[in-house]
Amino acid sequence: MNNNPFTGAGYLFRGLGLIMKPGIRPFVFIPLLINTLIFAALIIYSAGQFDQWINWFLPDVLKWLEWLLWPLFAVTISIIGFFTFIHVGNFVGAPFNGLLSEKVEQHLKGTLKKSPFQWGRFLSTLWPAFLAEIQKIIYFLLRGLPILLLLLIPAVNVAASFLWMGFSAWMLSLEYADYPMANHDILFSDQRKRLQEKKWLVFGFGGAALFLLMIPVLNFFVMPIAVAGATVMWVEQFEQS
Repeated sequence: MNNNPFTGAGYLFRGLGLIMKPGIRPFVFIPLLINTLIFAALIIYSAGQFDQWINWFLPDVLKWLEWLLWPLFAVTISIIGFFTFIHVGNFVGAPFNGLLSEKVEQHLKGTLKKSPFQWGRFLSTLWPAFLAEIQKIIYFLLRGLPILLLLLIPAVNVAASFLWMGFSAWMLSLEYADYPMANHDILFSDQRKRLQEKKWLVFGFGGAALFLLMIPVLNFFVMPIAVAGATVMWVEQFEQS
């Protein structure tokens, strides 16, 4: 059994090459385009609201502070947008990600065939996909909030920051490994048990995803890369077990 974290990280980067394969690309670019449009609309709306707030509440005598407030707004919206983009992207891309994972698995097994996009089949996956995302968010909140509280305690927050990074890596692995496993009717509770069998491999994969998410621009493409990489990891490490 391969339980090497570097092997896990390697699966993420193997996903990068897979998302550009013919027959797989549409399931990458469609949710990415939708997500980018939503994100751009939120930024434009937020910037407009912030500009109105400055005009309404900032006295003329303090207008010179505007040059300082805009960079502060940019930093704040970047931090908030980072987390929002991840969760909104997962919700928007959830139905597509299941199909993306399926196409990647077919490519790996040599059974990928060109077929027209079937809206009926896609719509039938919407509700189960959204329910799965809600289940993952509840799992995250129940375990993540106590760690966030530890981050507020002086001295303890140093150790809690490493705990938070490890938990984030684990959650990212759960997020993206869900798609190939769900395609094989494996429940979320069983998914966790399977992934725990090779926890260092899984932490390596999630840690690499966490690292890429911290890189501007590249973080927009992490979702399809991670779904494809998690599918390779599923086929090679977990399917037979």
